[in-house]
Amino acid sequence: DMSLAKQSTDYFVTLYTKQPSADGFGNNNANDGRVLSASPGSSSSTGSNKQTAAVTPEDQQTLLAVLQFLKKNKLSESVEILRREAGLPENSLDPKANESAGAGSGGAAGIVDLEGGDASSLLSRVTGSSSAGAQAPTKGTVQSGCSAVAEDQPDVSVVLSAYSQQGDPTLYKVYYRDLKKFIETVLDCHRAELSQVFYPLFVHMYLELVYNNHESEAKAFFEKFSGDQECYYEEDLRILSGLTKKEHMRGNETLLDFRTSKFVLRISRDSYQLLKRHLQERQNNQIWNIIQEHLYIDIFDGMPRSKSQIDAMSGSLAGEAKREANKTKVYYGLLKEPEIELPLDDEDEEAENEEGKPKKKKPKKDSVGSKSKKQDPNAPSQNRIPLPELKDSDKLDKIMYMKEATKRIRLGPDNLPSVCFYTFLNAYQGLTAVDLTDDSSLIAGGFADSTVRVWSVTPKKLRKVKSAADLNLIDKESDDVLERIMDEKTASESKIMYGHSGPVYGISFSPDRNYLLSSSEDGTVRLWSLLTFTCLVAYKGHNYPVWDTQFSPYGYYFVSGGHDRVARLWATDHYQPLRIFSGHLADITCTRFHPNSNYVATGSSDRTIRLWDVLSGNCVRIFTGHKGPIHSLAFSPNGKFLASGATDGRVLLWDIGHGLMVGELKGHTDTIYSLRFSRDGEILASGSMDNTVRLWDAMKAFDDLETDDFTAATGHIHLQDNSQELLLGTYTTKSTPVIHLHFTRRNLLLAAGAFNP
Repeated sequence: DMSLAKQSTDYFVTLYTKQPSADGFGNNNANDGRVLSASPGSSSSTGSNKQTAAVTPEDQQTLLAVLQFLKKNKLSESVEILRREAGLPENSLDPKANESAGAGSGGAAGIVDLEGGDASSLLSRVTGSSSAGAQAPTKGTVQSGCSAVAEDQPDVSVVLSAYSQQGDPTLYKVYYRDLKKFIETVLDCHRAELSQVFYPLFVHMYLELVYNNHESEAKAFFEKFSGDQECYYEEDLRILSGLTKKEHMRGNETLLDFRTSKFVLRISRDSYQLLKRHLQERQNNQIWNIIQEHLYIDIFDGMPRSKSQIDAMSGSLAGEAKREANKTKVYYGLLKEPEIELPLDDEDEEAENEEGKPKKKKPKKDSVGSKSKKQDPNAPSQNRIPLPELKDSDKLDKIMYMKEATKRIRLGPDNLPSVCFYTFLNAYQGLTAVDLTDDSSLIAGGFADSTVRVWSVTPKKLRKVKSAADLNLIDKESDDVLERIMDEKTASESKIMYGHSGPVYGISFSPDRNYLLSSSEDGTVRLWSLLTFTCLVAYKGHNYPVWDTQFSPYGYYFVSGGHDRVARLWATDHYQPLRIFSGHLADITCTRFHPNSNYVATGSSDRTIRLWDVLSGNCVRIFTGHKGPIHSLAFSPNGKFLASGATDGRVLLWDIGHGLMVGELKGHTDTIYSLRFSRDGEILASGSMDNTVRLWDAMKAFDDLETDDFTAATGHIHLQDNSQELLLGTYTTKSTPVIHLHFTRRNLLLAAGAFNP
């Protein structure tokens, strides 16, 4: 941002061309907003020359950077004034002189490479932190050598310049080996926790070596220690192994993510004290600097966690979620349904929205959505976000829904659903997305040839609305006007819609079946009319492929997520997004609305799931534990739980209220592309690229939970390895990966995929 850069330039120029003040540093003894300060050891009344002796190496480096900046901008008088005040020698701006000075002091001063852009990057580092690096290191604490970059700052040179301070490259292997030896000898209870530091330390030490042009040392370091890292970091290490030169680091997104977001480790206080004591006794400043600079250690009181507890939560690009991240209150309850007079005589006065909040007759505690007149205490207020009003056609649809619900089959371990599979033939691996309407009457497919196709699944054919001239002739008061406006001559079993200029990756029907959304590699989300089978709007906000889109259960709103790592919330009648959800460190691969429409869940290639509040746009939950990109999400019908599936073949279950992982379902051998709860929430179906549909006992998985306050406070979870008990059935296709699942209103399971010859 040029204006910001200019402000900082003006700031420095005014700061350093002032008359020398009491402390000889242009500070006027004011602490607030100061950029450089003398070390606490020196009294402010002493002359400037005496003070220089106590200037820390970090400050000296910063001073040189400022001098270089002033010199570059031809402010030679300011350069002279500042140089004299700081007591620096006349040749201090000569790069060669600096190198020898740096080398003479054992490299401690950190050589300033004043060629190219580094002086300005150092400068921006200084402006990024008002008083970082201001205090001189006292005994017992190690001052971080590279003062903090303003967090999440995307500027490449600024981000990378944090690696420009470094120790002796030949000692990196020794430092790391020493730490490894120490951690291997501590008590078992601490070992698992302290082993978490290996991976982030390894990455940062390697990057530091590469950044400072020690290619051979970096290569040797990588070869020696990369094999020790956890298997789930394999893909990250593969990318890292390709970064062997400083130039490679400039445009690498993965690296920037790693650098700008602190890696979060959750460690008990006892384990942390052990580590700190060891590093300070050994004077191992290099590792301690990295820990202070690049890691966020979330310290908790209590027993250290076991290896299995840590493994369950780790694996994401930036470590675990901070505990504060999951403390916000989430209103996961369902909204009260509108009162609709039912032409029914039984007690089924239960209306439901299009996602299907089930009806349940057994008086079980926490019944998954049994309709009661009083408001759920965990539900958001009805008007927390504005929702569209029900039209007459919506009310008719709800009545139909309730009639169907009375005929719904109660599922359970002894009563599994039938599965009906729709196979797309001759799709030649071109089928990329599928969706079914809530009433299971239409199925749509998105294809790699950029088309969107819609089929009727019932005997009723698809028809377009008549032309405007023909519509004028219709009696608008007649009872069957909705039937009359349709043109019988256009009736067919399927329709093709053209408009995208790239593969279609996401597709979603509106709850009222009048619209269809599609998202594509071309960066747009398109809204299609299912009355005219034409494109109504192309929403342009993403600059890169949009991997997924989904309508809200109440219609009107929809969400999209893509390669730009940002999810956007839209309303159909606005061409700009209403909310931008930013925070993921890699592509957003799947999106899902909560049944009450107040929250949106996103799954990402950074191996985390985030829950966003539609009202505020804030991230209210971060879930870590998957070991690969996440491709499917499903909320339970009561809104309390979330299921997620990823390329690691595992389904993880999350308690939204407590912000905890509560279950792990293992069995699939490939990416899980679709997850769906039955209408009662008693069964979870998962569909995978391994050509199987699996059914899991969701009721049992959630009923066995004991989430007491302690568990919620520390995030200590004891996951039972009971996948086999929870697996109710496996259904294998001949050679068709399962990319979509859908429970009908009567709990018949529909699955879809393209035959892979």
